[in-house]
Amino acid sequence: MHRASYIFLDQRGIAVKFSVERDVLAEAVTWTARSLSPRPPVPVLSGLLIKADGGSLSIASFDYEISARLTISADVQEEGTTLVSGRLLADICRSLPSAPVQVEVEGGKVTLTCKSSKFNLAAMPVGDYPQLPNLPELSGVIAGDEFAHAVGQVNIAASKDDTLPILTGVRMEIEGEKITLLATDRYRLAMRELTWRPSDPTISTAALIKAKTLNDIAKTLGAAGDVNVALADNAELVGFESGGRRTTSLLIDGEYPKIRSLFPENTPITAAVKTADLVEAVRRVSLVAERNTPVRLAFTQGQVALDAGTGEDAQASEVLDAQLNGDDITVAFNPTYLSEGLHAFDSQYVRFSFTAPPKPAVLSAQQELDGEDNVDYKYLLMPVRLPNQ
Repeated sequence: MHRASYIFLDQRGIAVKFSVERDVLAEAVTWTARSLSPRPPVPVLSGLLIKADGGSLSIASFDYEISARLTISADVQEEGTTLVSGRLLADICRSLPSAPVQVEVEGGKVTLTCKSSKFNLAAMPVGDYPQLPNLPELSGVIAGDEFAHAVGQVNIAASKDDTLPILTGVRMEIEGEKITLLATDRYRLAMRELTWRPSDPTISTAALIKAKTLNDIAKTLGAAGDVNVALADNAELVGFESGGRRTTSLLIDGEYPKIRSLFPENTPITAAVKTADLVEAVRRVSLVAERNTPVRLAFTQGQVALDAGTGEDAQASEVLDAQLNGDDITVAFNPTYLSEGLHAFDSQYVRFSFTAPPKPAVLSAQQELDGEDNVDYKYLLMPVRLPNQ
């Protein structure tokens, strides 16, 4: 790693000077810049707020909805704050050669020099930058790796249609030591339950968080160990913190549909298939499934037959071993929704639970062919109605 030397002049002309390892800085700038809006409501919100204070350096971004702040150790010679274009600074930091970097700000101009490379950037007015939101009071702590995995499993079912903002979120329901994550786009539903360590064991609350935001947070914070979760009392803001990184997000306002009732109470037909084999079979058969064309699964005793394509079009079929309990059943699914759901399972087998062919199917994890399924994660999938159903 290489140490970069920085000299900034803030809006009053006072020198801001610090040095920090180049690789550490590049990673910090890249992470913080991820939260920048591609269309900021005001120009200064395209910048990163950099503050040198004591023996640390904080880098922050904000767009009135999402904030991100990271603190790293630094050798600070002169304390102060500056503001610089975030995405451009991130691109520059990633492209610099492995050598010390010198940065000066003079007369509103930021100059970066590294070996024979030289960049000039315009300094932005720090005084116009809004105050960052404070992290709410700690609500509890969750294991980062499990949190990241759970969010990834649920996030696939969230809607990407911005005309239905409620469905673009993941609902986080908290009851004591249990957190339940829910998401739906009206064609499928994912639910994952996991435990955490709440500050108040009697806590009972819920939050609706943008799926994309929650996914980014889980991916970037989950690897750092435990994640602190903070929910504001006014139910408007949620915060996450881990490994010197913190981020806040406004919650989605609105009433989330009561989707738990969609899970059937009784499923007289179940079938278990090896997950890895089914993932590959669906991938191959789907190659001939044109847009909006389903993949059909016919479950009979001891096997499941997959096929796609009809008439004179390209066709594909494949047969896999399966254990069926109950009557034979044929169902059809959107191949993308089915494939995304199957990829969310890391179990040896995946169990399909049915009530009737035109009714939703529930996928769950099963470790052994004759074992019970694990209902911590359930993926409900609406079938495509076949002509004879």
